[in-house]
Amino acid sequence: MATEEGVVFKMGDSGSETAWVKTTRSSACESCSSRHACQADGGGKEMEVEAINTADARVGDRIVLSLETASLLKATFLLYVFPILAMIAGALLGQMIAVMRGSDPSGLSALFGFLFFGLAFIIIRIMGRRLSTNASYKPEIIKVRGHRAPPADALVLPGAEL
Repeated sequence: MATEEGVVFKMGDSGSETAWVKTTRSSACESCSSRHACQADGGGKEMEVEAINTADARVGDRIVLSLETASLLKATFLLYVFPILAMIAGALLGQMIAVMRGSDPSGLSALFGFLFFGLAFIIIRIMGRRLSTNASYKPEIIKVRGHRAPPADALVLPGAEL
């Protein structure tokens, strides 16, 4: 289980059990190959993430987020390994078809490789939408460490308690 600390800066939509959390890039982020592609706030050290709020955290709370390692590994496979495997499969299929037809294996192999590579991104997009509704792929607030004054840019609804 991967954990990270952050501060709740906004509650989710009314009726949803989520909260928006600002986290600071940790040392674990430094070794990640996608550290520059993450949705960092203005390219800085802060990142924003929507998390399931099972610990009943409120705006201004310092919290601990957790994400299941298995879910993280599955998502990583889908994003990084699957497109490469699809491209290799397409290239092999193109080469086999070219040999059977007696045409140039290089051209057909490249064509099918890039075609399968593009199809992999369409599949990733579809799977991403499907997985975004799955709670096991969302971080979860597991612990409230304390409370501090909400940040100046926090969105607090009128009549809501802090």
